[in-house]
Amino acid sequence: PARKTTLRTILAQNLRRLRAERGWSQEDLGAESGLHRTFIGAVERSETNVSVDNIERLAAALGVEGWTLLKR
Repeated sequence: PARKTTLRTILAQNLRRLRAERGWSQEDLGAESGLHRTFIGAVERSETNVSVDNIERLAAALGVEGWTLLKR
């Protein structure tokens, strides 16, 4: 059976893509969002559960709506 893509994985892929499109490092995104770069890395590796508040902070830093980070 095909492996189901989790919402955590979708978030990780979108975050990595949007950050790269801006030419930002994880440290840059951390500075813009007020979150630590190691947290950003853990999110991008799908290693941590992310609160709605932090999704909102990441989205605001990237200049997108929060739902876009969760969209396939």
